[in-house]
Amino acid sequence: MTRALVTGAGGPAGVAVIRSLLKRTDVEVFAADMDGWASGLYLVDADRRRIVPRGLSPEFVDELIAICAADEIDVLFSTVDFELPSLAARRGELGSTVLAAPSLETLDVTLDKFALAARVTPYARVPITRLVGPDAAAVNWEFPIIVKPRRGAGSRGVRLVHDRTALNELGDDDTLIAQELLPGDEFSVDVFANAAGTVIAAVPRTRTRVDSGVSIAGRTVKDDGLEATATAVAEAIDLVGVANVQLRYDVNGVPALLEVNPRFPGAMPLTIAAGVDMPSLALDLALGHDLPSHVDFVEIANVRYLEDVFVDPSEILHSENAAHGEDD
Repeated sequence: MTRALVTGAGGPAGVAVIRSLLKRTDVEVFAADMDGWASGLYLVDADRRRIVPRGLSPEFVDELIAICAADEIDVLFSTVDFELPSLAARRGELGSTVLAAPSLETLDVTLDKFALAARVTPYARVPITRLVGPDAAAVNWEFPIIVKPRRGAGSRGVRLVHDRTALNELGDDDTLIAQELLPGDEFSVDVFANAAGTVIAAVPRTRTRVDSGVSIAGRTVKDDGLEATATAVAEAIDLVGVANVQLRYDVNGVPALLEVNPRFPGAMPLTIAAGVDMPSLALDLALGHDLPSHVDFVEIANVRYLEDVFVDPSEILHSENAAHGEDD
């Protein structure tokens, strides 16, 4: 019996991965979170719930390594983006546990929006992107433009800059990027690449309703242009496993790259319902099992609602941490 541990059990991505793996009869699912009130913890048996330090704390990776050894975990799924680089950097210390995540090099590129734009530009449409400072000042922008943190998840710190004066007032700050504004509709494409880096599934979906950065309603869309662009992006960054590629149409109706989230998105249940169970595929990939050469999907829509998990108060795990959010 395979043992899988899923971190970030308090977020929709963690819950989606846990629910997917629980459908398999050959897997024992463990769940971990920094917060004892994380709902995903209570989807698994009591003896498979773990409290871990905050993902950015110095103790986090050491604790995960110890848990994986003690629980004889075969595959570790991290569903929180800021956990991934530190885990990937110490992948070799996990012993027999396989980390179901892209390589450290791929993570470094995707989590740096400036590096990502440079990497993908030869392969797909990428909006004009410059570091805030002299490089951005030298561009003959068509305002307004977007300014956002070079690193960071979701829409935190993103702002519209309406003229050159406002851009110049930002000074010289290489932690920010200035980017051409894309006016068209936005799509998220969940992609899965096999061990050779070949994309075997690309599932575009709309973000029709979004609440606190999480897609709560949408639909999958059959679109060759979106699928081809997301595939080109995934192959440009040498993706192995799961990523979420965010695209938006430019003024000419061409899909262009916004960013890449190199992890399971919170809207993964829609992709699974459409016929592509990416958590299960990721488990098979980690275990070295044969994968299909292509996985197709159907067009389907979803709406999301709040669902309660009821437990005896004595089951709530003690932790010193507050609840935390998730994205997409």
